[in-house]
Amino acid sequence: MDTDVTFLQRRPNPGQFSVEGYFDRIPEHLECAFSVRRCTAPFRSRGLFRRLLNLLWAMLFLRGIVHVTGDINYAAIPGVRRSRVLTVLDLEVLSRLNGLRAWVVYWLWFRLPILRVAVVTVISDETRRQLLARVPVNPERVVVIPVSVSPRFQFSPSGFRTQRPVILQVGTKHNKNVARLVEALDGLCCELVIVGRVNSELERKLNQHQVEHRLLGIVDDESLLRAYENCDIVSFCSTHEGFGMPIVEAQSVGRVCVTSNCSSMPEVAGNGACFVDPFDVCSIRAGFERVISDECFREQLIHNGRQNVLQFGPEEIGKRFSAVYRAISESWQVSGTAADWEGTLVAKLQSELGGCSTQNGAGL
Repeated sequence: MDTDVTFLQRRPNPGQFSVEGYFDRIPEHLECAFSVRRCTAPFRSRGLFRRLLNLLWAMLFLRGIVHVTGDINYAAIPGVRRSRVLTVLDLEVLSRLNGLRAWVVYWLWFRLPILRVAVVTVISDETRRQLLARVPVNPERVVVIPVSVSPRFQFSPSGFRTQRPVILQVGTKHNKNVARLVEALDGLCCELVIVGRVNSELERKLNQHQVEHRLLGIVDDESLLRAYENCDIVSFCSTHEGFGMPIVEAQSVGRVCVTSNCSSMPEVAGNGACFVDPFDVCSIRAGFERVISDECFREQLIHNGRQNVLQFGPEEIGKRFSAVYRAISESWQVSGTAADWEGTLVAKLQSELGGCSTQNGAGL
């Protein structure tokens, strides 16, 4: 008999579909024993009233395995603990809030939801490390399952424009570090293509440093793929990331990536990227100059990236989620104390996933 798995997903803001794309790829790669339905929250996660309504909505789902797929972590609070899974994408929000707001987010997005689920999945070793440092939880219930790359990102070789390379920057939030990138490119003969909303401050920075640029704004999946194919270098010099999907997408398409030597980015990139210090403008510039001038270095990074990206295929990710759901369903019948149940669950997780670490050491 099939086991029902329900994905509780956020209602995304315009142009915000990364999490939805990730979980859209999972169902077809799960074992046939699992039947998935997707349910989208009735309201965007903004303001107290809308979030309370989303919380009430989450109380409707009590049958089978319920998986809260991220961003609306509080939806994991109601329901039966033994059947709930929560995916934590990152903890960046805790680094930029303080006072009462930080306390509320800590308890409603992390502490209480994690107390109320059987298994927490995280998308990188870095996110797992941060979570365990901030939230009391049995480490053996926190499982690393990376983000899968979309199959639409296929290898597309192209000649490198050494005289005036096109540099693609995906994302413009504060952690994407675009202001320092612009400073680093000052005077470099290149074209910077930016995907994402650009505020007036960043526009002034672009004009101040006279960086030739093109603004694409919010784009659909097809336009994003074309942007990767039409560039020479992908820039991803973020100060913090839970994962770093543009690194993997660049590697899939066959474009060299300049990324940061901190947070989750070295883990995700493997040895298939040029690493720089995102807090040092000179380091960022030196990374781009080396990639542009050193063909052997550039080609080696592209080759390494094509090997690295194999671990992020949807088939491999589907196997990992199947293992988590199977461990949960097989531990339902355990009688005795909560400790007995948790011990059985952990043993099954270790049995299922103990040999399924990523190349970078992710696992239990």
